[in-house]
Amino acid sequence: MSLRIYNTLSRELEEFSPLQPGRVRMYVCGMTVYDFCHIGHARMMMAFDVVQRWLRASDYAVTYVRNITDIDDKIIARAVQRGITIRELTDEVIAAMHQDIGALGIEPPTLEPRATEYVPQMLGIIEKLEQKGLAYRSDNGDVNYAVRKFPGYGKLSGKSLDELHAGERVAVLDGKQDPLDFVLWKAAKQTEPADAKWESPYGTGRPGWHIECSAMSCATLGETFDIHGGGADLQFPHHENEIAQSEGANGKPLSRFWVHNGFVRVDNEKMSKSLGNFFTIREVLQKYDAESLRFFLVRTHYRSALNYSDAHLDDARNSLKRLYTALDLVAPAEAVIDWTQPHAARFKAAMDEDFGTPEAIAVLFELAGEVNRTKSAETAGLLKALAGSLGLLQGDPRAFLRAGATLDEAAIQAQIDARAAAKAAKNFAEADRIRNDLLAQGIVLKDSPTGTTWAAAQ
Repeated sequence: MSLRIYNTLSRELEEFSPLQPGRVRMYVCGMTVYDFCHIGHARMMMAFDVVQRWLRASDYAVTYVRNITDIDDKIIARAVQRGITIRELTDEVIAAMHQDIGALGIEPPTLEPRATEYVPQMLGIIEKLEQKGLAYRSDNGDVNYAVRKFPGYGKLSGKSLDELHAGERVAVLDGKQDPLDFVLWKAAKQTEPADAKWESPYGTGRPGWHIECSAMSCATLGETFDIHGGGADLQFPHHENEIAQSEGANGKPLSRFWVHNGFVRVDNEKMSKSLGNFFTIREVLQKYDAESLRFFLVRTHYRSALNYSDAHLDDARNSLKRLYTALDLVAPAEAVIDWTQPHAARFKAAMDEDFGTPEAIAVLFELAGEVNRTKSAETAGLLKALAGSLGLLQGDPRAFLRAGATLDEAAIQAQIDARAAAKAAKNFAEADRIRNDLLAQGIVLKDSPTGTTWAAAQ
């Protein structure tokens, strides 16, 4: 079975084949760097970390570009508020971002362009759009994109111009000919700092957000590439506007596949800074280890909504312990994956169906169960190797199992009593689950005719 990917543009699963055989070019919209990464950012970066890992595991050479937006209104406001330069702020936040996502095992992209490094390319695209009648200068000094002059506008979001027009806000005096138009170049304001301004044929100013990604993606990957990714919140208007700019300027499709990850939700609301219900990566890592957080993010399909809670993270850690317990029981042999082996074939089939991590992780648990039964070092090696393609189970099992063990004697006895009740009810699956969960937390049970005792694993 070949790889199939859900394409937001066609709203279908499509068989994937890159423009250049054996080589994939992928662009993902990264962070706007004015504050620490939150779990929503981690979810996006993790989703495409899994994508690029699986593409490489599938023998593709991958050029993965994930940009940094280092100039926009929020960045300017934060730098002014703190009394530092924009570069000082963005360097500080980028360093923190690298530290946070590095802790989660998110591999760095091939290229990580900053928007401020590509202003000449942005101006080049704006000039093309103006020449083609798709951009116009307004009286306030801005340059705007004329949405209604681009025939394909709305194809990514699936919305017609009439639908978009019905939902638009009343235009204020912003220099736009149509409320749907968006800014390509913003005229400088006197109140803005000097390092937020560039000279251009359109006067002193700075780029709009959407033009930044059009310039960076085309400059690093070409005018047409294989995969464009980002969070579902970027589908409209950001990615829709990228298409209008890039295809309007170059007359070519920007990306063959558009891939979007789902939201993180808290109490059924999207996690966001505007709602004040967000958690930064570093806040979560004060309470949970990095691999448990990674497992929590990876085990849900990238397109599904992810429900964040301490209970879900606790469950993720306990599940990960069950996998590590198998590797602690039997030292894994070095393994080169044979994709015709039944477990490996099922893992591959899951990942080839739109990066189906839930089904792939289910295969890992099957293997862990087999390791527990057979004590096979080869099976343990396959478990570790397959998990490695997801960035999991590469640590020392004993160290992971010993870390953070917090069960007290009363809690352990409560679990033993619950297990005894399950056995009395002939619910042996539940009894085994409790034994395995305790073992995952470093507690070994010993049954005898007089009862069950426990001891810490040595």
